[in-house]
Amino acid sequence: MTTAQGIEWNDVIKKEARGTNDDDLGEVQDIGQTYVVTQKGMLSKEKFFLPKYLVEGYDGDVLRFRISKDEARSKFVRDTPPTAQDYSQYKTSDIPRDIETRIPVMGEKLGVSKTTSTREATITKEPVTEQKTVEVPVTHEEMTVERRPAGETVGSTSGQRPVESRTEVKVPLKSEEVQVTKQPYVKEEVAVKKKPVTETRSVSDEVKSERVKVSGESSSEE
Repeated sequence: MTTAQGIEWNDVIKKEARGTNDDDLGEVQDIGQTYVVTQKGMLSKEKFFLPKYLVEGYDGDVLRFRISKDEARSKFVRDTPPTAQDYSQYKTSDIPRDIETRIPVMGEKLGVSKTTSTREATITKEPVTEQKTVEVPVTHEEMTVERRPAGETVGSTSGQRPVESRTEVKVPLKSEEVQVTKQPYVKEEVAVKKKPVTETRSVSDEVKSERVKVSGESSSEE
């Protein structure tokens, strides 16, 4: 028995169609892109539009389907050809694809992802030297000499004689000296904060896709 993939569909015209349990599905009348048209009965005619994916095989005389007569009547008796959507509702994972050539038309699309990178912001402190001037009041003692008449001299001079050689009398004079010291202090603070900033960037690249062009024999689409 020839499987569905190897059937020459023009050869099954006017051949008998059978379902499961050898149910009579009539005679093959026509072949569509995705379906087989069978007709049963002489007076009260039933026309079945059976999907090709339900074909089990062909032995040269009988085209067999994996469907019962009752199922065929409930799903595929029609007056007009079906659309692909009409058949898709009956497909399950264990049913083969329609007997047709399917060519995938490929294309590319842009995929965008984001990665996180880290960069450093450097804060540098460097010494700055500048001249500072501070006015500081200081006090010192200066000596003044005042001459007075002898009569106003206080105290007794008995026993005193003029000096016989050079004599020095030292008088202490006080003065304030300025000492400069430097002390560190906090002049100001620099606060460093981080905040997220969102910006939109345009990303572009070339993408490829395929276009279908048919030449040669004429073709029709269902």
